[in-house]
Amino acid sequence: MNQYDVAIVGSGFAGSVLARCLRRYGKRVVLLEKDRHPRFAIGESSTPLAAIALERLAARYDMDDLDSLAAHGRWLASHPEVRRGLKRGFTFYAHKAGEPLSPEPDSRLLVAASPDDAVSDSHWLRADVDAFLVERAIEDGVEYRDRCEVTEVVEDDLCVTVSGRAENAPFHLQADFVVDASGPAAAIARHLGASRVSRPARFRSSVVFSHFSGVLPLSRVWEQDGTRVEPGPYPDERAAVHHLLEEGWVYVLPFDHDCVSAGLVADGKVEETRGEELWQQVLDRYPTLGHQFRNATELGPLTVLSPLQYRLTTATGNRWAALPHVYSFLDPMYSTGIAWSLLGVERLAEVLGSTEGGVRREGLAEYESRLSAEAAQIEHLIYGAHLARSDFSVYAAHSQVYLALVSFEEVRQRLFDGPGDEISERRFLGGGDEWAERLLSEAVARLEEWSANGRGSSGADDYVRWVTEAIAPCNIAGLADPGRRNLYPVDLDVLVERAGLVGLSSDEMRSLLPRLRGSPRF
Repeated sequence: MNQYDVAIVGSGFAGSVLARCLRRYGKRVVLLEKDRHPRFAIGESSTPLAAIALERLAARYDMDDLDSLAAHGRWLASHPEVRRGLKRGFTFYAHKAGEPLSPEPDSRLLVAASPDDAVSDSHWLRADVDAFLVERAIEDGVEYRDRCEVTEVVEDDLCVTVSGRAENAPFHLQADFVVDASGPAAAIARHLGASRVSRPARFRSSVVFSHFSGVLPLSRVWEQDGTRVEPGPYPDERAAVHHLLEEGWVYVLPFDHDCVSAGLVADGKVEETRGEELWQQVLDRYPTLGHQFRNATELGPLTVLSPLQYRLTTATGNRWAALPHVYSFLDPMYSTGIAWSLLGVERLAEVLGSTEGGVRREGLAEYESRLSAEAAQIEHLIYGAHLARSDFSVYAAHSQVYLALVSFEEVRQRLFDGPGDEISERRFLGGGDEWAERLLSEAVARLEEWSANGRGSSGADDYVRWVTEAIAPCNIAGLADPGRRNLYPVDLDVLVERAGLVGLSSDEMRSLLPRLRGSPRF
């Protein structure tokens, strides 16, 4: 029977990158995949915190390709064959049924995440990205097997035995430790004592999604309709685009070729057979979306996932651990998935790679504690957004709580962190930090009260004022400024002016500004 130090089940980007990191420590690693690459996957929108994680991993483990994928310009220069889309920031719109979308400040919010295309984030065409990273893992000495269906996992005092079928033939392998990177399938966790929490969140939603060609850019829609649009800090659609509707919300992620990833995140549970019907209803009810997708062609069948929300009772055991996307998922809003997954990769690589003759139990306990706190923060964030969605001023304010937290953390990490710094100190959305946890929990409490009291305009104004004051200690990006008319560029003058928020003088911040563009090798 084959023996390994670590077996990783699931070869999405997180599983493949973790496998490569562990090879750098000299571990014998096998990577198992139930399908065959290239294969379709969603979870495509990256963020600045994900880019920083890629740069750290590249520097710490000598993986230049990860550094290239961290910025759109470097990606195009180094790996143009791996398809992607330019993502300059976050775009939000509020629609009214039966009416064209109005690009006014009361229904439009743009927040830039980068100053230009060269250092911009990207949408990842996961079929290309995942296949590329598996190839790199194989080159680095990871043993890779696909078409593997895991049917039994047995843990004893010495190892974990994984059994199943591959290409209709049985397989058995043993590993000192197993990592579950299989997403919602939880192929390892469900065999080793983890079950799903019955109510993982205070809301329920479903998603209907596909890839499309022939989608008209929103700028062309407005041009054809004769609608005047105030210029923003970037082209509106070169972003993670959020269309807020009565039924839920629609995401639109454009790639650099004729392909758009789009989906309807609908409130409640959705029957699989209703996907086409619901998608068409949205296009019929909201004229601007209908115009945009009028001549679009589905590149694959519309797929329904219902419900979206899940969470496991535990993320670790004696000889196994789950990556974040196996442990918990709530909603694609705000693109939290890639950054959180890569932080999980960093943590597990350190725990599993830097030990000889065993795993640091305290490291696994800390890993689980961090994931639990961060999942709670994400739940507060997304639940609050669902409560706020009916009033765009409230939703925009709530979104800026998230954007203030992550922009502050991006600046802090770029200015002060190095690739070898203590990974356990990095927190996603402030999970485990008393101030950040109190911020999001109070946001939700205020939104619940506003909702219970009928969602009136005075309560909406109160929430907007509260957000402006509450985010002040981390508002290094200059958000919540009425003078911006909901159009926020990356403003270096504001960063200099607010340098004190990260403990710097204005002159010190000016000298460090080049670091905010990232570095080819951190």
